Amino acid sequence: MSVSVGGIELSSLLGERDANLRMIENELDVVIVPRDDRLQIYGEGEQARTAAALLDNCVRAIRRGNLPTQHDISCALRTTVEDSADAGEALLSEAVMLTHRGKPIRPKTPAQAHYVQALSESDLTFCIGPAGTGKTFLAMAAAAAALKTGIVNRLVLSRPIVEAGESLGFLPGDMLDKVDPYLRPLYDALHDIIGSDRTRRLTEHGTIEVVPLAYMRGRTINDAYMILDEAQNCSPSQMKMFLTRMGFGSRMAVTGDITQSDLPTDQDSGLHDALRVLGDVTDVRVCRLTQHDIVRHDLVQRIVLAYDAAEQRERSDHPDEDRHAK
Repeated sequence: MSVSVGGIELSSLLGERDANLRMIENELDVVIVPRDDRLQIYGEGEQARTAAALLDNCVRAIRRGNLPTQHDISCALRTTVEDSADAGEALLSEAVMLTHRGKPIRPKTPAQAHYVQALSESDLTFCIGPAGTGKTFLAMAAAAAALKTGIVNRLVLSRPIVEAGESLGFLPGDMLDKVDPYLRPLYDALHDIIGSDRTRRLTEHGTIEVVPLAYMRGRTINDAYMILDEAQNCSPSQMKMFLTRMGFGSRMAVTGDITQSDLPTDQDSGLHDALRVLGDVTDVRVCRLTQHDIVRHDLVQRIVLAYDAAEQRERSDHPDEDRHAK
């Protein structure tokens, strides 16, 4: 089995010291040999076909001007092996936008690609997934792209203010100083996408607004891209309040992880409630990402899997407590 590589710079596919090829070989248990303008693949039938499909998508991406990094190929391999997805399908996705450093932001897994599509097609998109799956970052990139192209006139980014195990009540400063640590992850994403200087200028001009969820009450927001992050930490009434702020020409993205709520155990999550209430509402899209879509450092995925396994063991050891919690 072979893949044609004519018309591309082979080093862009092979990686530094053939690192990309070695990674594919090790993961799929195949041998890949460059020969003239082809890559010859040796291995078991299914494994060889998977390697050929992945390499073919890499070549097609390069021909489009999308140079896959080692991390891109690692993500493609992981989702292919663990999720039975089309090998490297996400490598062919169009970039959501370019960062201020000229780096393309594009989905790295098929589920992320479906999420990006939902963000571009729907006025209200929910995305549920564990840490590191890109749910907030991709929403921020879609919002920044919509601002750049004039689809919206401003960004309104919000989070509920819920303390995660420690009190900030005695920190110095006024209210804005106290809530800044909660909102810092949103600023971090903006700095990565459009740069710290541009973020500061747009914030000063009111084009970008980063506010605690409580400050949204009583407003109707037109022509804006609105993002509610960490939505699992808002109450049902707060969720309803946020969703009903949408004005004409606005879009919304709501992101969160329903397994990581910091609310008191006897309080319902507004995110869980919204998914139940709005599940059949027309034009509302719900995207679910899993540990297979984690695109941070590979260790993050192993940490998430380890915690999931530990929680499952604990539920198995204490089934009565689990039933009582439900």
